[in-house]
Amino acid sequence: MEIELYSSKVFENIKHIEDGVEYWRARELQNVLDYKLWQNFHNVIKSAMSACQTSNYEVSEHFIDINKVLIVGNGASQNIVDYKLSRYACYLIAMNGDPRKKVIALAQTYFAIQTRKQELLESSYKELSEEEKRLLLRDKTKKGNYNINRAAINSGVKNLSKFHNAGYRGLYNGETADDIFKRKKLRYREDILDNMGSEELADNLFRIVQTESKLKNDNIDGEKNSCDAHYKVGKIVRSAIKKSGGTMPEDLPSPKKSLKEFDNTKKTSIR
Repeated sequence: MEIELYSSKVFENIKHIEDGVEYWRARELQNVLDYKLWQNFHNVIKSAMSACQTSNYEVSEHFIDINKVLIVGNGASQNIVDYKLSRYACYLIAMNGDPRKKVIALAQTYFAIQTRKQELLESSYKELSEEEKRLLLRDKTKKGNYNINRAAINSGVKNLSKFHNAGYRGLYNGETADDIFKRKKLRYREDILDNMGSEELADNLFRIVQTESKLKNDNIDGEKNSCDAHYKVGKIVRSAIKKSGGTMPEDLPSPKKSLKEFDNTKKTSIR
């Protein structure tokens, strides 16, 4: 259990999400896997690419070249090789890594388990009950909020409540978290996310993921700019819902029961 928690924390912390797609950067994975020299790690990547090709997968889809040129102190340019890696690419890298490194074993376990989890979720999501979908999406929003909080703090946000309200206001046509709480007629200390249906949770998850990506990719700095970005992403998600003919989140019905009323065992059973 200790190994599972450690591996999850290490590899989740360097995961990126862009347009709803997760990926890892090779240079960041190099550090986590304890490779001091890029050349040595690049050799592992090349072996993983060969394994990918042998398995009849498109290498360019799993190992995306994001080389960049840096200007060093004397004005000369230096080419920095890097890749965006899919979960499968990371798994192949772990399988081709130095087996003497304990962290390699952790990586093999983590990426193998996560790949299998994703396969199961994609194939069985439609078969889940509404309550099970809510539990699954609520778990994802918890993880998403943890990640977006880190990104916001790194961008200079001090008041996280103000930051989150900016996103809600964009998505809910001006409503803050407190407004949503009152509209749903919740009891003291009840969580608004625990009282959303699967569709409303999915709307918020999309907002959360896209905002985290924007903060990181656009290098947004300062609390005001971060709040503005969150508000704009909320508005964009709202606009997308409208254009697709969907129901505005504030018009979606609230479930009769909070997720807190369901047994935690149900949550474990759908992971």
